[in-house]
Amino acid sequence: MIGGAGYIGAHVVRLLQERGDDVVVVDDLSYGTADRVGDAKLVVLDVADTSSRETLLNTMVDDDVTAVIHFAARKQVGESVERPAWYYQQNVGGLANVMLAMENAGVKQMIFSSSAAVYGMPPVEVVEEDIEKHPINPYGETKLIGEWMMANCERAWGLRWVGLRYFNVAGSGWDELGDPATLNLIPMVFDRLARQENPKIFGTDYPTPDGTCIRDYIDVLDLAKAHVAALDKIASGEEMAYHVYNVGTGKGTSVREIIETIRDVSGIDFTIDEVDRRAGDPPQLIGDASRITEDLDWHAARGVREIVESAWSAWQAGPRRINTK
Repeated sequence: MIGGAGYIGAHVVRLLQERGDDVVVVDDLSYGTADRVGDAKLVVLDVADTSSRETLLNTMVDDDVTAVIHFAARKQVGESVERPAWYYQQNVGGLANVMLAMENAGVKQMIFSSSAAVYGMPPVEVVEEDIEKHPINPYGETKLIGEWMMANCERAWGLRWVGLRYFNVAGSGWDELGDPATLNLIPMVFDRLARQENPKIFGTDYPTPDGTCIRDYIDVLDLAKAHVAALDKIASGEEMAYHVYNVGTGKGTSVREIIETIRDVSGIDFTIDEVDRRAGDPPQLIGDASRITEDLDWHAARGVREIVESAWSAWQAGPRRINTK
């Protein structure tokens, strides 16, 4: 599992371990820690470095790897706008190194962490997978290129693959596996509260009911279960009607609504600073999840309040507990 020590990856590692699967984790530990992968073998490696190919190949051969789940990527939209070449090198180059090792090792099954960012600013309220894709930032472009790479490898050497297009991932399945980074809205709010600073809203003039961005928030444990369902689909050998799936709820929640839910769950009456928009943020992204429900028998179980409650519980169980008095 590439990037298995990170936020989403660690949840998938745990689900696979709980059902008895053998898991090997490859991670540079830039956003994860070794204690998040249980007793899984951990190979500390930066897959974006071209020198990683030999280690990847040897690991796949020596550990009899049959499938790869790929999480490792840089994912800050604004940063991708500021450093586009680096994002291509990290996300596309890293994926290419993994796929070259897979081809040489004869590993022909792959789950890829794609993103709703591939859609850009779609002209519909709820996005289906087959709509035209026009990403508006380099991060989204790298994810779309990743899907193209896998489709081409399918034609070239028989890769069986699934790309999961996540929407906004949040929450925690276990307190010790909360989001360790402050790159997503909910932990960003918690981080500011922990530092006794005002949380920020980036942009309040979007064409939405309350002026803030609307997103489809998906629980991280629900998302992890989608990976397991996709892995089982690939491993079954059945004919695959689809290769890409939205992983969302079909419901949108604004940034302001998320912040109000955090205020309610935490019991803290904090002040919000409203600042300018960030580059590359579309006003609204909501996913039609009917395909994954029909084809993989998956659906989201937890709603926004449960997501915030689990994220709050995980944060408060960590080293930066917020004083609510």
